[in-house]
Amino acid sequence: LSHLAPFVEISRQKHRRNVAEELAIAGIEVDNDKVNALAELRVRKEITTGVQTIQYQIITLMTTNGQAPFVTVFMYLDEVEAGQTRDDLALIIEEMLKQRMTGVKNEKGIYITPAFPKLIYALDEDNVYEDSKYYYLTKLAAECTAKRMVPDYISAKVMKNLKNGDVYPCMGCRSFLTVDRFTDKDLGNIAEAENYDRNHHKYYGRFNQGVVTINLVDVACSSKGNEEEFWKIFDERLDLCYRALMIRHKRLLGTPSDVAPILWQYGAIARLKKGEVIDKLLFNGYSTISLGYGGLYECVHYMTGTSHTTEKGKEFGMRVMQHLNDACNKWKSETNIDFSVYGTPMESTTYKFAKCLQERFGIIKGVTDRAYITNSYHVHVAEDINAFDKLTLESDFQQLSPGGAISYVEVPNMQNNIPAVLALMKHIYNTITYAELNTKSDYCQVCGYDGEISIVEDEHHKLIWKCPCCGNTDQTKMNVARRTCGYIGTQFWNQGRTQEIKERVLHL
Repeated sequence: LSHLAPFVEISRQKHRRNVAEELAIAGIEVDNDKVNALAELRVRKEITTGVQTIQYQIITLMTTNGQAPFVTVFMYLDEVEAGQTRDDLALIIEEMLKQRMTGVKNEKGIYITPAFPKLIYALDEDNVYEDSKYYYLTKLAAECTAKRMVPDYISAKVMKNLKNGDVYPCMGCRSFLTVDRFTDKDLGNIAEAENYDRNHHKYYGRFNQGVVTINLVDVACSSKGNEEEFWKIFDERLDLCYRALMIRHKRLLGTPSDVAPILWQYGAIARLKKGEVIDKLLFNGYSTISLGYGGLYECVHYMTGTSHTTEKGKEFGMRVMQHLNDACNKWKSETNIDFSVYGTPMESTTYKFAKCLQERFGIIKGVTDRAYITNSYHVHVAEDINAFDKLTLESDFQQLSPGGAISYVEVPNMQNNIPAVLALMKHIYNTITYAELNTKSDYCQVCGYDGEISIVEDEHHKLIWKCPCCGNTDQTKMNVARRTCGYIGTQFWNQGRTQEIKERVLHL
């Protein structure tokens, strides 16, 4: 939203001129204080309609299968200079939060939780404490999270420590660029951007070349619990991932900018000439390429007999994560491409991986006995742990997932306990780079029930959604919103992901 902030002052000056002209034409004495007050009212109205337009255009710009664009809106006050521009950014953020709290109307005309745009709110010194200038925005964000599950939170304090002083948003739900190094190498304005500043690191306009995901559970089960064999198989699978990632990279080599003018010629990523190839943007850290991973919990459980919440399990889990990073660093030094470790969201892959594991290794208690495997480094959804301890533990693993990671805590309805939400937000600020709170926001179109719609088994042992009030099981007549892998999902899920949602325990 920082890119919109400078335009508020342009509108303000326009409205001041218009108000003064209108008063003069009406024969009313022009008083500067009154002119400014009236102009400010018009500015506020313009911000309201502008934010509403953004929200509804994103929601209605659907693909053929009904999905809205995966858009993330970043709200970081310190991204602009202090003073009027920052105050104007605060006005935009305030309106964005208010409109998300209102929600959007469903088929019945009832306001519900929209899936997009995803919102991220940055916590920093000027908004995280009760005496901070912009603390009122943080309170509003807490109320919005309690009602609509967003915004999610980035700690500027923690991120600066891990990203060489930089604070920037992820792409989509969790994909973080590596720290800018092409600027430090003084390679110049290789994307030919019109707003390039060699004195500031660049993040907007950079991109990711793709991801290949390693199934850590498969590595563990293939080793049959032999640690020496585990590391050997691990390296074999990493080599396979590397070869697959290089196929992705080489497929992009030689691509002319003409294949996607909005991306490569008109400034979304670059302003290259017609016919110019994109190769120079694939090296020196301008773009990244991701080594994804999933199932750390099950991997650790199989190899150690315990969860990575224990000292023994955590030690092994951290070694696994470090091994992923060591591989990426090796590949980076060999190719001059920024490889990074990425906690794969596994929207549907969690079910696919689980079924493949069962076919290969059978049912192993606590490892392959579910229709899903655990996302990235997360604590298992059914494990009993409180919200503060979970975020603290996962912060160590998140540091070793620099190419993409998000932690979450499951909470009950918090709309009447905003101080608890604020306490969690403050813990995020002091502990972890990127985290979110998961609550429930459902609606039954048959009876009007506004609460949590349940997951139950039908007579065929299939998991289905059921209204606890009227018993409605028709998915076309209910609105269900759940955070599944960083995004809020509203289109229901496969059996594996549905089982994972059903088994989640509350952390607060």
